[in-house]
Amino acid sequence: MISALLSLTVLGLVLGLGLGVAARVFKVEGNPLVAEIEQLLPGAQCGQCGFPGCAGAAQALADGNAPVTLCPPGGKALVQVLAAKMGVEADLSGVKESVPMVAEVKEEICIGCTRCFKVCPTDAIMGAAQQIHVVFREACTACGKCEAVCPTESIKLHPIPVTLQSWHWHKPQEVAA
Repeated sequence: MISALLSLTVLGLVLGLGLGVAARVFKVEGNPLVAEIEQLLPGAQCGQCGFPGCAGAAQALADGNAPVTLCPPGGKALVQVLAAKMGVEADLSGVKESVPMVAEVKEEICIGCTRCFKVCPTDAIMGAAQQIHVVFREACTACGKCEAVCPTESIKLHPIPVTLQSWHWHKPQEVAA
């Protein structure tokens, strides 16, 4: 019994050390620009840019396969920061500022078709077949995929209502001198 425990312990230590050494020797260095760009992105993982998440968008930006205007939740401020980081000019005419949004279900016209929660990338919608669905505000990234597939148009994106937890000071307006 003791020899079995001792042999398994030694085997575990030898294999663990082997994996540790292999991890250091065969470590793949990533592009540091990708990590920096990913830190600048909002981290919502919403997919509004057409990539599976902020990591995919950062990789595409670093490779030069995507424009700096790819992130709708980031707005003009993010476009300017990304353009400065990448050393390119940014066309801000197509970028619009938006307020934080959340999807809401009109319960009186929801038929429970289950199309909305099948396409939700963050599982923010709960419901069952022939039952009214509900959106969890904390998980909703306002990607709009549920709104696009709803056959009764019972899901709409609305600005997040102002509460004590979500209230913030507005940015001061620039004064022309």
